[in-house]
Amino acid sequence: MAAASNLQSEDQFLCSICLDVFTDPVAIPCGHNFCKNCITEHWNTSDRCQCPICKEAFTTRPDLRVNTLFSEMILHSSEQQVSKPGEVPCDFCTGTKLKALKPCLVCLASYCETHLEPHLTASRLKRHQLIDPVENLEDKMCMKHDKPLELFCKTDQTCVCMLCHVVDHKMHDVVPLKEEYKEKKAELGKTEAGIQQMIQKRRLKIQEIKHSVDLSEEDADREIAEGVQVFTALKESVERGQANLIDTIKEKQKKTDRQAGAFIKELEKEISELTKRRTEVEKLSRSEDQLHLLQSFQSLKAAPPTKDWTEVSVRTSSYEGTVLKAVAQLEETLNKEMKKLLEDELKRVQQYAVDVTVDPDTANPYLILSDDGKQVNDSDVKKNLPENPERFSNYVFILGKQSFSSGRFYFEVQVKGKTEWTLGVARESINRKGVITRRPQNGYWTIWLKNGNEYKALAGPDVSLSLKSRPKKVGVFVDYEEGLVSFYDVDAAALIYSFTSCCFTEKLFPFFCPGLNYGDKNSAPLIISPVNQAE
Repeated sequence: MAAASNLQSEDQFLCSICLDVFTDPVAIPCGHNFCKNCITEHWNTSDRCQCPICKEAFTTRPDLRVNTLFSEMILHSSEQQVSKPGEVPCDFCTGTKLKALKPCLVCLASYCETHLEPHLTASRLKRHQLIDPVENLEDKMCMKHDKPLELFCKTDQTCVCMLCHVVDHKMHDVVPLKEEYKEKKAELGKTEAGIQQMIQKRRLKIQEIKHSVDLSEEDADREIAEGVQVFTALKESVERGQANLIDTIKEKQKKTDRQAGAFIKELEKEISELTKRRTEVEKLSRSEDQLHLLQSFQSLKAAPPTKDWTEVSVRTSSYEGTVLKAVAQLEETLNKEMKKLLEDELKRVQQYAVDVTVDPDTANPYLILSDDGKQVNDSDVKKNLPENPERFSNYVFILGKQSFSSGRFYFEVQVKGKTEWTLGVARESINRKGVITRRPQNGYWTIWLKNGNEYKALAGPDVSLSLKSRPKKVGVFVDYEEGLVSFYDVDAAALIYSFTSCCFTEKLFPFFCPGLNYGDKNSAPLIISPVNQAE
């Protein structure tokens, strides 16, 4: 049977058999009307052919004729749509509510086509202001003047009526509601696009973090394999060292995993918040309710507070030196393994080789620099150079031109033929005038040679270094995030010294001191050499 529709007088259009609005209404000879299917089925199941209402009996089944008047009236009524969820219903329909065609701002009521007719015909009601259907009609009226909110005050960022404009907002920047609606809707479109871009950036950051974790896992797997290879060649006394090595490496990897997991969780949370906000913005931007959009605009205009992820990255652990610490206690039995490990380690750090040149603006006036910026040595003649804040005044020091504030980097310096030198890295804010003490607490991470055979790490207090041979070429490796500065004897593939657990918060510069000339005894220059990676 047909769904019930709201009519001016429903009862006269209801079938007495199905109690619903007529479907294909037909009349029988006694004058009563029924749905064609209803009366047909009734007679098919009854012994007698009679009217269900007046009980008039018919000797033969009468012909069923369509009730044209009822059909047209029902058809006209069905064209008026029943109000669905989310649509504005007519305030005057009883029973089933029809969809409102127009609300009246004077009557503060909504009307379907039938109940709207007086507003279209009566001269008194014709002066009322009709608008498109909206919910909460009272909210469209000014609470102070009981007039429609038709204007928007840009000065106070609020919706106003015509009287508000004249009385309270006379000198303000006031525009029609529709004009401000279009402008704010355009801004919402930009906001939505911006939020979508933020979501995309965070998704890319998740991919970057996951990739960093994968790289870290590869490093960890490789390091574990090398450590296992070393310790499985030993007897029971070194099995404890093997376990400690693996635990140390795995703990570092777990730390990376935890950090990455925290970042991903935070990013996913931000994506969830941004997605929620985007949905709200999309819904608002599709709204045809001008007032609702403007009233909600400020709360949805800006994206929810989020973290700036531009510089965030997962710090992958550096494993250089891990195996060395474990096997140092077994030097006599591990010489062969140590040699191999050192060669592999040097080969790995050499992968981070960078091109370094000295910076003439930082050079002490007694220093001589090569044209290519790769060599530096002391002279007995002071050059007339402009004094500047970057220049070292009292010591024959010089910095590299390149700076580093993240990641890993490596460079090599030839020290062959010298009896004195200092190498390492220094932070940007170091003191360059007056008395300078090279210590980590002062921003210097360096080792030196003095008197031709005295090697020290200037660690504050200094650490004397016992080297099996005099290095001809020194490699300097820095892992900024790990807080590691390591020095290598390149030719011997031996670790000279490592500063660990350093806290870097500034730019780092390569640091060079060729030492004084001492009557040509130390005249050989420090030479920044190209890195030749071992096969």
